[in-house]
Amino acid sequence: MHGSQYGPASPYESYGVGREVSRSRRGRVRNAGVVMAGWVALLWVLEAVDAVSGHALDTFGVSPRQVSELRDVVPAAFVHFGFGHLAANSVPLLVLGFLAAVSGLRRFVAVVVLIVVVGGLGVWLTAPAYSTTGGASGVVFGLFGYLLVRGFVDRRAGDVAVGVAVAAVYGSLLWGVLPTDAGVSWQGHLFGLLGGVAAAFAFRRPRGGRDTITVADARRS
Repeated sequence: MHGSQYGPASPYESYGVGREVSRSRRGRVRNAGVVMAGWVALLWVLEAVDAVSGHALDTFGVSPRQVSELRDVVPAAFVHFGFGHLAANSVPLLVLGFLAAVSGLRRFVAVVVLIVVVGGLGVWLTAPAYSTTGGASGVVFGLFGYLLVRGFVDRRAGDVAVGVAVAAVYGSLLWGVLPTDAGVSWQGHLFGLLGGVAAAFAFRRPRGGRDTITVADARRS
């Protein structure tokens, strides 16, 4: 009987595989860094335009329960009411966005879109009448929620560790979902957080998969 025997891979083959994995990881880190730096830079450019135009971009904030304002659900995440508002969001957005994006940009884009839509619609439905809501804080809360639960949903120890670290550093964000400040959109924070948790389930990664998006079965409540 003829058979085939497979010995251990040669050191040269192992070295080649390891080098490709290392190159792939560096590429992901670089891409995530470029995307997040570009995103935050865009927000600062938009706020500068807003400042010199007499705050013309503030009209893209969401005003609740007006059908015409549904068009602003997405743009509202890119406008801020002053440089102080933007500065408060920039660092956590950069850090949390990088941690989410480094595992794959396609999944990251899907996650962010869901967070923005859920957060924006939540604000549109529940914010106080005659208010205008804008800013990236809903995305910040969404990425926070996503990173917290992603590792448990995907059953990946490394992502669980990232979630624990995020909780340790940014856990105080959870106070932002409570109605403690009339000038802060706790609705945007709450629904952004819920959108991030939903994204972890909706776009969970198959075991052993890399950049594939698996959409979970939707259930109506």
